[in-house]
Amino acid sequence: MPRFRATIPIDDYVFDVLMRDLVGHDHQPAAFLVYLHLYRAAERQRWKPVAASLRMVAEGTGLSKSAVQIALERLRARELIRSASEHATAVPQHRVLRHWREPATRPTRVLKKR
Repeated sequence: MPRFRATIPIDDYVFDVLMRDLVGHDHQPAAFLVYLHLYRAAERQRWKPVAASLRMVAEGTGLSKSAVQIALERLRARELIRSASEHATAVPQHRVLRHWREPATRPTRVLKKR
C-alpha cells in the first residue's frame, strides 16, 4: 500500500520544455530537481511563496547545499523563481514563476474609421 496518496498536477511545459532546457541545454539537472521541489511546495501552499533555506531544499532533494545554491542561481537567472529575504540571515521566500501560464500582454491595435 503506497504511503503517499496525494498527487499534484504538473504543467506539460515543465516536462516537455523546461526539463530539456535545464538538463540537456544548461547541463543543470540539479536546477530541474530544485524547481520540481519548489513547484510541489508552492502548489501545496496555493502558489504562495515558499520559505526554504538551502539546507531545507538540500534535504528535500537529496542534493548538496552547494548544488542547491547553484541551482537556485540558475533558476533566478532564467526567471523561473524569484527569491527575497528580509535580511541576510533570514530564511528566503521563493516564488515559483510560471510565465507560460500568464496571458501574453499585447498592445491593442486601434483601427481608424474611414
